[in-house]
Amino acid sequence: MEREEVQEWLDRYIEAWRRNEKELIAALFSDNAVYHFAPWGAEHTATGVEEIVAAWMDDQDEPDSWEAHYTVFTVDGDRAVATGTSEYFESETRAAEVFHNCYLMRFA
Repeated sequence: MEREEVQEWLDRYIEAWRRNEKELIAALFSDNAVYHFAPWGAEHTATGVEEIVAAWMDDQDEPDSWEAHYTVFTVDGDRAVATGTSEYFESETRAAEVFHNCYLMRFA
């Protein structure tokens, strides 16, 4: 993977999150993907595209209730690290929660 390809994947991830469309979500993951929604607990893990899509659709965020920005930190072969923020809004002008994220990714 090249840095630009990983950034494109991150941008598609944000778009899939915003639109909550099954096809966009499924296109992000390989058939045997493992997706951890949180850094702890098996209850926050989905395996395989169908399970990932189902879990994502079961816990949707309203499109205008959040904003996310992620950038590539480093890429090494099929592995990448990205950092960024996810903000959930209390109102149009005030963030209720801000999460500083670090993503570890391995691409098929």
